[in-house]
Amino acid sequence: MQAKDIMTVDVITARPDTPVEEVARILLNRRISGVPVIDVNGHVIGIVSEGDLMRRPESDTLRQRSWWLGLVSFPNEQAVRYVKTHGRNAEAVMTRDVLTITEETPAREIAEILESRHIKRVPVVRQGKIVGIVSRADLLRALASGDVETPLNRDDTVIRQAVIDALDRELGIAVCFVNVIVQDGVVHLWGSVETETERNAARLAAENSPGVKTVKSYLKLSPAISGGWI
Repeated sequence: MQAKDIMTVDVITARPDTPVEEVARILLNRRISGVPVIDVNGHVIGIVSEGDLMRRPESDTLRQRSWWLGLVSFPNEQAVRYVKTHGRNAEAVMTRDVLTITEETPAREIAEILESRHIKRVPVVRQGKIVGIVSRADLLRALASGDVETPLNRDDTVIRQAVIDALDRELGIAVCFVNVIVQDGVVHLWGSVETETERNAARLAAENSPGVKTVKSYLKLSPAISGGWI
């Protein structure tokens, strides 16, 4: 399997000028640990994670640095630290050195990246523009759905896109919370929806997609999600 076979599409993102408070609400309301920051062209320029927001004066979690560390630090380091902890928008607090992968990156390589870099998710880009994101949870779902070492055939790739389109366009289900994994014509639905009706409709839409042999739904119910899209 490759990134394109397991990634979550319709990624939740932020803009450089998105206020820090709004970024925090996105992380809380969407129950995610990080949000990519994109420019007007859709290129990934950074990512804001929970860790980037942990040391803030608003939450009384800002730690004072020991005086002796100031003697051995670089002149610009304190200024960078101040901007990071007091910045008012995503651009000021985001991590800029963002590692990205392509749609063809193998699942095993993605797992190695997440493990070696100690990160929870990695954006997927096509010609520099974000098209998806792969998290640790996505990898676990892929492992539970089949053999990640086995390349998917073209039919499975077509089926996956058809199911995602049906969920998005026909049912209006937020596909940023649903992951579809297909192997040998068997569709695995992961993630969460808001109602039992949506869960049943999602299964039916998958079953009605051309080429599907059977559907295994692991969708969970979650309360309605507040807040607007960024």
